[in-house]
Amino acid sequence: MSRAERAERAAHAEAEAVPQAVPQDGDGVRRVNPLWSLGLFRSELAVTLRRWRTLALLGVLAAVPVLVGIAVKIETGDGSTGGQRGGGGGEGPAFMAQITNNGLFLVFTALAATLPFFLPMAVGVVAGDAVAGEANSGTLRYLLVAPAGRTRLLLAKYAATITFCLLATLVVAVSALAVGALLFPLGDLTTISGTRISFADGLGRALLIALAVTASLLGVAALGVFVSTLTDSGIAAMATTVGLLITVQILDQIPQLHAIQPYLFSHYWLSFADLVRDPVYWEELRKNLGLQAVYVAVFGSAAWARFTAKGVTA
Repeated sequence: MSRAERAERAAHAEAEAVPQAVPQDGDGVRRVNPLWSLGLFRSELAVTLRRWRTLALLGVLAAVPVLVGIAVKIETGDGSTGGQRGGGGGEGPAFMAQITNNGLFLVFTALAATLPFFLPMAVGVVAGDAVAGEANSGTLRYLLVAPAGRTRLLLAKYAATITFCLLATLVVAVSALAVGALLFPLGDLTTISGTRISFADGLGRALLIALAVTASLLGVAALGVFVSTLTDSGIAAMATTVGLLITVQILDQIPQLHAIQPYLFSHYWLSFADLVRDPVYWEELRKNLGLQAVYVAVFGSAAWARFTAKGVTA
């Protein structure tokens, strides 16, 4: 964080900490203005989105659909259909075989390509820096002067991280839709079940898929925020979060560990493909949402317990 940004955060925190901003009830108990909490969230989100690191991550995510679309266009330039290299169940290759018929499939392919690593890595970087980055730059103690307290500050940081999850997913989806519309035809969609749905219905399912992918990242976000409360080094927190992400992905691919794989946060990530079936299969989608909720509850509680008891000197 730059010196100018640090000064801005300090000034914001001190301005919010004035007594007039802290109304009291008849018993003299301090009450926090809900508008202040909203302002804190906006401040955290603005700081996150202004960082060059965040903009670079979003740029990389936006470039992935462009590269995939151009690769498919070149591969199918001779009139071939882009060959399905195996795999199924609606994962990347199965979607890729349909891109030349309908550019909307590029949205599904891009999300399937970025979800295993690029999207969670970006979220892990942002979440890992949430608290540790403030401590490392010396602004955390200024933020804690404000009347919202540690719990509201932590919630504001997690809410900003969730918002980034949604924004990052939408960047991939919108970029893929734009490239798909430029390079390939659009129209009625053939689902992976073989039925036909309208283009409007396909767009609606693309939006549902984007929301499902965002929900799949909530566990990583909670884990990253928890790791961020354990250290005062933003780089260490980001590296640890990304390292844990890679480790979990490896464990999820080892057949001998099938007994524990359903409990890994990444196990049901590609269940969003069931939204491109007709009728939609909801079982694994529900399992994914339930698993993410467990991770949010466990690591969110751990982050709160650690942060509220943590001594802050920076």
